[in-house]
Amino acid sequence: MTPSELAAACAFIAQQTDEIVDLIRRIVAIESPSGDLEGSCAVVKLLAERARSLPSVSSIEAISSPNYGEHLLIRAFANHHAHGSTLLLGHTDTVHPRGMVNPAEPLRAEGDKLYGPGVFDMKGGCVLALEILGCLASLDIEPPRPVTLLLTCDEESGSTTGRLLVEREARRAARVLVLEPPECGGHVKTSRKGVGLWTVAAQGIASHAGLNPEAGASAILELARHTEKLHSLSDASRGTTFNVGVVRGGTRSNVVPEKAEMEVDVRFTTVAEANRVEKLMNTLQPFDERVRLTTCGGINRGPFERTAGVVKLFRHAQSIAAQLGWQLEERSVGGASDGNFVAALNVPVLDGLGIDGDGAHAAHEHILISDIVRRGALLAGLVATL
Repeated sequence: MTPSELAAACAFIAQQTDEIVDLIRRIVAIESPSGDLEGSCAVVKLLAERARSLPSVSSIEAISSPNYGEHLLIRAFANHHAHGSTLLLGHTDTVHPRGMVNPAEPLRAEGDKLYGPGVFDMKGGCVLALEILGCLASLDIEPPRPVTLLLTCDEESGSTTGRLLVEREARRAARVLVLEPPECGGHVKTSRKGVGLWTVAAQGIASHAGLNPEAGASAILELARHTEKLHSLSDASRGTTFNVGVVRGGTRSNVVPEKAEMEVDVRFTTVAEANRVEKLMNTLQPFDERVRLTTCGGINRGPFERTAGVVKLFRHAQSIAAQLGWQLEERSVGGASDGNFVAALNVPVLDGLGIDGDGAHAAHEHILISDIVRRGALLAGLVATL
């Protein structure tokens, strides 16, 4: 992409900023928490309507996801026959429950900031991806390979049905650009920790807590001991963390608890560490031999490691950003995304390409209006040159 074409992309997106903000407002107004079929389908319908107006788009497919809604698959610039597409990857579901959006003002403007549930993670990025397809077509800029936009509807709840689609399209791609929010400051993500999720259940022996407590074997005490043990295994030097986030158990205060269970979240930075953690979690032994432990779960997302292919992709993005007058930086983060599935297939991936802002999953979630042009131009530059 020549400097003049990049300048033209900036000018085009700047001219379209009001329309982009309006579409973001409309999509934020549709509440679509994970598992909300009505909200999911309504978001897909709105985005598909916009996609149909873009001359570069050749096909639009809403793919049913039982119990979640619809995934959206859009193909553009399909006349190219290059080996592998450029895959733009995002999701339309949010963590915010219904009732969080103010119907009178779904997107609140305060200076440069636009506040709204899900706007940063990541409805703003979904809209921007569509708009850069329109930008390139309007400027008669032909990308060197076909472009696929995949927006799943269950990323925030573990990608139960979306994972197969992500992996299928990633295998067909030469490179993948993930529209997740950037680190604050606009920094992209070149590595992410993997995630393991386990439920550990303890079956003990109930007894009267006053009359014969020694006859009981406390399931809660057993899991409390394992909580302390697992947390002690967190290792900052390896980038590994254990967190017991949920504990359930017991019936009454005067009964030695017979049953309890806990949910464990583990994060790690390498495949080797993932294997070590998985073996450890699957071989837990009770402290009290009278208690029976059962463990279910496993690795939800493998680590997204900073490979040579990832670095090359980042350097390319950095050079485009430099032409736009800003220093693009990279970060490693603990949270996972669907980009982790791509990385596991050894496909070069660059994450955190959404609109800059802050407050993911929080009440102060917002994007920066001033970042729309430069982020859109960066995406356009990447799609046009990869």
